[in-house]
Amino acid sequence: MKLKKITLLALALLGCGIASAQENLLDELDQKSTKKEIEIAAFKGVQVVSMQSTKLAAKGEFYFVVSHRFGDLTNGLDNFFGLDNAYTKLGGIYGVTNWFSVGISRQTYNKVFEVTAKYKFADQEIDGFPVTIVGFNSMDINTKLSVDEYPNLKSNNRLAFTTQLPISRKFSNAFSLEINPVFVHKNLYDPATENKDQFLVAAGGRYKLTKRLSLNLEYAARMDAPENEMYHNPLSLGLDIETGGHVFQLLFSNSQAINDVAYFTNATGKWNGGGIYFGFNMYRVF
Repeated sequence: MKLKKITLLALALLGCGIASAQENLLDELDQKSTKKEIEIAAFKGVQVVSMQSTKLAAKGEFYFVVSHRFGDLTNGLDNFFGLDNAYTKLGGIYGVTNWFSVGISRQTYNKVFEVTAKYKFADQEIDGFPVTIVGFNSMDINTKLSVDEYPNLKSNNRLAFTTQLPISRKFSNAFSLEINPVFVHKNLYDPATENKDQFLVAAGGRYKLTKRLSLNLEYAARMDAPENEMYHNPLSLGLDIETGGHVFQLLFSNSQAINDVAYFTNATGKWNGGGIYFGFNMYRVF
C-alpha cells in the first residue's frame, strides 16, 4: 500500500511538471510570435550620396572606403573636365557591435583626418515602430593649417565637428526616405562668410531601379547661414551599384569636399551656375 501511494504521488508530480513545461513552451511560442520583425535595407550604402544614411556596419565587419571627387566639370578642357584638381579620401569603418561603429579617414582636402562614431537608437519594424533612428558624430583635424599662415594657431583651432540624427523610413521595397538634422561647429572659421555654429536640415531618398541599381538624391538647407555668394546649400544626385562584396556609388554634387563638415557648409558650386563635381564612393566589405 505504501509503495502504491508513493507511485501515485510520483505520477502526479510528473504530470504537473509536464503541464508546466507545456505552459512555458506555449509562453515562449507566444513571445516569438509577438516579436517584431525588423525592416532592413532602407539604404544599401552607409551614405545616401554624401550625407550619412541609417545603415551601419554589422558587428565584426570592416569597410574599406575610397571616395573621390573630381574638379569642376563646367571648366571643360581647362582642367580636363575635373581630372586636374581632384580630392581623394581613404579610410575604414569597423562594426564594434550591430548598433555601434567607428571610422577614421584621411582626405586631401585641407589634409583632414576625420574620426567618426555611428550608433543606432531604434529599428524600423514591420507593423511596428515606423522609423529607424541613428546618431552620428564626426571630428575633423585640419593638418594643413600652419603657424606661418596663422601665427596664433592653437591645436584646438584645427578641430571641427558635426552631430547628426538621421531618421529613415522604408516605405516599400523600392522607395526609402530620410531626414537628417545636422549641427556643425568650427573652432576656426571666417565670420565674413560663415558662422561658428551652423544648423542644417537635410533630406535624402532612394529609389530602387533594378535588383542592383538605385537612384539617390539628397539636399541640405542651411538654416542660419549668412548671406553671401561663396557657399551654397549642398545638392547631390547619385547612383548605387551593388556588385557582390561592395557598393559602388557614382555621384554629381555642387560640393567637392568629402568630409561631413565641409560638405554641409562649404559647397561652392551652383547647379544652375557652374561648379558641378563628379565623383564616386566605394565600400569594400571584409
